[in-house]
Amino acid sequence: MSKKNPLIAIVGRPNVGKSTLTNRLAGRRVSITEPTAGVTRDRISVPATLRGDAGDRVVELIDTGGVGIVDRDDLGPHVEGQVKTAVAVADLVLFLVDARDGVTPLDEEVARMLRGAEQPVLLLANKAESETIEWELGAFRKLGMERPPMPISAQNNINLDELVEEICDNLPEITEEEGRIEPTLKVAIVGRRNAGKSTLTNAFVGHDRVIVSEIPGTTRDAVDVLIERDGETFMVIDTAGVMKKKKMDDAVAFYSDARAHKAVRRADVVILLFEAERPLSALEKRLARFVVDHHKPLVLGANKWDLVDDEITPEDFRDYLDKELPGIRFAPVAFLSAKHGTGIWETMGLARELYRQSSTRINTGELNNVLKDALKARVPTSKGYRVRVYFATQVEVNPPTFVLFVNDRRLIGKEWLRYLENRLRENFDFEEVPIHIIVRNRERKQLAPIAERYPEKKPGKK
Repeated sequence: MSKKNPLIAIVGRPNVGKSTLTNRLAGRRVSITEPTAGVTRDRISVPATLRGDAGDRVVELIDTGGVGIVDRDDLGPHVEGQVKTAVAVADLVLFLVDARDGVTPLDEEVARMLRGAEQPVLLLANKAESETIEWELGAFRKLGMERPPMPISAQNNINLDELVEEICDNLPEITEEEGRIEPTLKVAIVGRRNAGKSTLTNAFVGHDRVIVSEIPGTTRDAVDVLIERDGETFMVIDTAGVMKKKKMDDAVAFYSDARAHKAVRRADVVILLFEAERPLSALEKRLARFVVDHHKPLVLGANKWDLVDDEITPEDFRDYLDKELPGIRFAPVAFLSAKHGTGIWETMGLARELYRQSSTRINTGELNNVLKDALKARVPTSKGYRVRVYFATQVEVNPPTFVLFVNDRRLIGKEWLRYLENRLRENFDFEEVPIHIIVRNRERKQLAPIAERYPEKKPGKK
């Protein structure tokens, strides 16, 4: 996270409404909210614009796991370590308690952690939907915070405008340097459970930014991590491991899976991480297809390459992947070990190269000359009807998107579009990225066929 934005850590015991408050202040659903205690484990950071009377403030909200969680996977100490780190880097701490429950031993434990903190701490009594509950808030003074508890309801949006004003009053002074640094590249790391996604994220960061455990399903949210390297800021999105729908035994698993797929849609490049010493599963094949169907550049990350038999060469493994993923042969393969940190920056280098390719824009004249040559070699036909192709133009990058104007788009089959896609790869700088082709109808009288619009140049004439 960039220190150019004030950091606000939201802490408290499990199930007091930290994720609900995060989502409310951010203005969108960021963290998973469920009645189950201990859903949030990692530090979830998100930019937010707080609109106060004195103007807008851009901040980073840090949602944290519950202090004192009794976790079924025995990850409580890891969660508390993440909380302490969030508090250490924050400019302001929001300490949430449950107004309905009164003071609990875990609240007192959180208070002891925060006592003596250098940064301001705002004590917030959440779920205070009635005056009767507000009358009981005096009991929270025993927590020893400098400021009295402020009644709010994150769920029902009660007193949140007042909270925003209080937050803005306690943030550091605005400087000329303040303002969010937008990452130049967003890379989502996806894969099935225990493929090493969080280990790879931590390897990029250089420390334990997300919790790593041998227990499958440790990561639940999609965790955005900003990283600065060689003067460039980029974002790594660590995601929960995808799983078969029949194995989703609760709402948390469902939302985790949905967040992983959403991370693919908002990323610039996707790294599909898998264990190289294990056969590629049907789940990973479907995930790769999902990435390409959404026209996202894809790096196939062969993790734990150090465990693969020495007799297997990278070329042999590439041949194996081409057979398992026949429609994705253009995607490059990265051989790495996230645990040992080998090959990780080469993997990021591949992601940056794919983003460059996906950002390429082609001159319209050059594009249509290639299209004309493609039509000479292979004309699209359908049930005896000859298709007339009039014109093509590139309308977008990331992904590179082309519109093809024809007399009847119903006559253009997927096989011919794949042929055209391959010709575009051969002639332009799209060797390793998906291409999106949109077919649209044009009346014949509106546009002449492409051969007439782009006639062949005669020798000796410009």
